[in-house]
Amino acid sequence: MQLFENRNYASAGFFVEELARSGLRNVVICPGSRSSPLSVSFWRNTKIKTWMHLDERSASFFALGMAKELNEPVAIVCSSGTASANFMPAVVEAHYSDIPILVLTADRPADQVDWGALQTIDQTRIYGRHVKWSLDMPPASTEVSYLTYVRSVANRAYFTSIGTPPGPVHINFHLSEPLEPVELPEGFLVMDDSSELALMGRPAGKPLIEASDGIKIPREEDITDLVSLFNSSNKGLIICGPQTDSRLADAVTQLARKLNYPILCDVLSQVRNGYHDKGLVVDAYDAFLRDGNLARSLIPEIVIRFGSLPVSKPLVQYLEQNRQSYQILIDESDGWRDPDRVISRVLHVDPISFCSDVSSRINNPPRLGNWKDVWLNLSEISRSYATEALEEFDSMFEGRIFPELSKFLPEGSIVFAGNSMPIRDMDTFMPISDNSTKFLSNRGVSGIDGVISSALGVSAVSGKNTFLVIGDISFFHDMNGLLAAKAHSLNCTIIVVNNDGGGIFSFLPQYAYDDIFEPLFGTPHGLTFRAAADLYGLEYFLVNNWEEFGVAIKQSLTTEGTTIVEIPGDRDSNVTMHRMVWERVSSSIHSLPLRFREAFSINYQATDQDDSYNEGEV
Repeated sequence: MQLFENRNYASAGFFVEELARSGLRNVVICPGSRSSPLSVSFWRNTKIKTWMHLDERSASFFALGMAKELNEPVAIVCSSGTASANFMPAVVEAHYSDIPILVLTADRPADQVDWGALQTIDQTRIYGRHVKWSLDMPPASTEVSYLTYVRSVANRAYFTSIGTPPGPVHINFHLSEPLEPVELPEGFLVMDDSSELALMGRPAGKPLIEASDGIKIPREEDITDLVSLFNSSNKGLIICGPQTDSRLADAVTQLARKLNYPILCDVLSQVRNGYHDKGLVVDAYDAFLRDGNLARSLIPEIVIRFGSLPVSKPLVQYLEQNRQSYQILIDESDGWRDPDRVISRVLHVDPISFCSDVSSRINNPPRLGNWKDVWLNLSEISRSYATEALEEFDSMFEGRIFPELSKFLPEGSIVFAGNSMPIRDMDTFMPISDNSTKFLSNRGVSGIDGVISSALGVSAVSGKNTFLVIGDISFFHDMNGLLAAKAHSLNCTIIVVNNDGGGIFSFLPQYAYDDIFEPLFGTPHGLTFRAAADLYGLEYFLVNNWEEFGVAIKQSLTTEGTTIVEIPGDRDSNVTMHRMVWERVSSSIHSLPLRFREAFSINYQATDQDDSYNEGEV
């Protein structure tokens, strides 16, 4: 005989147990009365680790960070009403960045919805098309057929979330009283031969159904056609956008070596750093592609793009300007990540399989000219002059944070960048290294909310040194998330750049309008964050030079818990220094001896750099 207190706890208990059988190992729970049967059932299950978080929005991003790092589903639980609405930003980010999370919301009984009951909103399909599957559970019951259904739903929810592409799944539970684990006769379940599967599940702890999505193998005709195209093309590029599969680095660099194509690697591609072959890796393209005349002289015949759209706007604009090139998107998700409509061919296949299949058939075709050398030398020259410019600034330039941080990163660290300026500066200024650092960011919809919580979620399950670089507005948005650092004793170093407002807006055309810029875009807040560190019992450093920065980072690596390192900044000077770096790079390339430029086929008219460029969206 299997014993539960009442029908709610029987239903929730079987649901949670089947999730554990399917492979769930972590759940983030927000407190609430209506969700009690779910929360208590998770708490009782020894195979699933429970993480408590008081704020629903921060909790959902915390779960997202965990799922991003683990590449496996993480569940989140909340009570009814607006609690479920606070999950929305993280659900949207999970949808657009292919992160598997299980969103479990408690709800009032269906007959109380839309009748004025407290803490009640319409939660049916509340996340719309931003989830892969959404289901309203019928009222709890102890009938054997219902309990079999409960197991089936849990099983399907888990495996749907990890199917290609991964993503969020939402199950809404209409729960009536009693919500506490009070013992009622309905909770005593008698097991017989006909009910064994429903009550006990599959033997040996196996899930009800063992599902497998499988790998999307490229079609033979596609590979044959593309190999013929690659063999006859001299000027090709490989673009690696944001993605988290650590296997791509070896696969794509082997493909590049066979094709003799340079690789333009986004910092979030996981291809810039590590012990794989980086001989064809180009990392400073963001600097020299800002020179419009130079960019127009580098016309590719073929572009092979992996992953999401790159962070660098100059690179995205370069791809748009070369829409006459044959551009191929290798993307295992079912989406069409081509906002500028430049792609000539989309293959929804596994990138690793694609690289392997093509590499095995390329016959080391001869390449005319020195196409790859142009890119590699431009990258080397640009990196050198950019570094030289960084070191000449007397004040603390935001772009220098990442080169300085790289000096202290232990092997295998994780660096998480906030959106707006930090991710752009990380993409532009973080140097190539053999250190197998993982670089992460919430680039699904590139929001500035929930960033602290996402990074702390990564820290919670990675067991690795985790660093977050974040702007002050984004930090303010998610200060509630710092509670997780204290509550779960997490080790994370948070570097907050405080330039008293929205720094990236100073790069936009609106900056020229003095009467509206500060109140509507600059939005100064006058805050510093020592008090936030004190509130949550975290270590804190205010640094005013790079020597102090180094001391703070080294101290954070030897101190248990989370450390906040605050760097004061100035929005106006930040814009000026960024533009000085770009001008140094552009003018240095222009001033190369003619014979040197001709040797690298850099044949363009040396003119002033186009200063109409702006960062665009935040």
